[in-house]
Amino acid sequence: MAAIENERPLEGRTALVTGSSKGIGAATARALAAAGAHVILTGRDVRALEAVEDAIHELGGASTIAPVDLAEPDGIARLASAIAGRWDTLDVMVIAAAYLPTLTPVTQIDAKQFGQAITTNILATQALLAAFDPLLKRADAGKVIGLTSSVGETPRAYWSAYASTKAAFDNLLESYAQEVEKVSKLRVAIVDPGATRTSMRAKAYPGEDPKTVKEPAVVAERILELVVNGYESGHRERVAEPG
Repeated sequence: MAAIENERPLEGRTALVTGSSKGIGAATARALAAAGAHVILTGRDVRALEAVEDAIHELGGASTIAPVDLAEPDGIARLASAIAGRWDTLDVMVIAAAYLPTLTPVTQIDAKQFGQAITTNILATQALLAAFDPLLKRADAGKVIGLTSSVGETPRAYWSAYASTKAAFDNLLESYAQEVEKVSKLRVAIVDPGATRTSMRAKAYPGEDPKTVKEPAVVAERILELVVNGYESGHRERVAEPG
């Protein structure tokens, strides 16, 4: 991993992290704030967001809580309007929010859960890109980083409901990367965290010892390095295991 020389390389920058109430989203928000960015925290759990904000403030960082349910019809539009009313640009957007339906055979997918996954993982992603495109393009070097899963590229039995939404998620981001590359300085990347100690991982692998997989902070550190050091649009990587 490339080193970050300046202790606060993101001073004066603004970052939006979806799903920042827990897991990788929360760890990423803390990492970006520690690097100097003003981080906008979004999620549905207000108390969890407040806990992340407290941790950021204890580190001397700055953040703003913006509770929102990405599945609400006008949630993202309201969020974008509020942010545009306060900031002229958005330097970083990390799309970490995701919904994992129950793992089942294709023939037994729960329609309600599948619908929620489609809304959160696909429709909300397109809405985020559309709503924040103007602010991101006004930044000196705007960056979008979406968190994906290996099952989006490689189908796996019982994972189809989630995997199919992640395949569409990847396609949206890869297409957007190509669309903005020639007309702006905005760059788009897709990051596969790999096995990470999160509540989503625990739901998918209930018998797994969480200590056997890396902490969210490892992924957050890599995302920070990408934000600070830059990358080619369309960049894709899987976060390596520590050590």
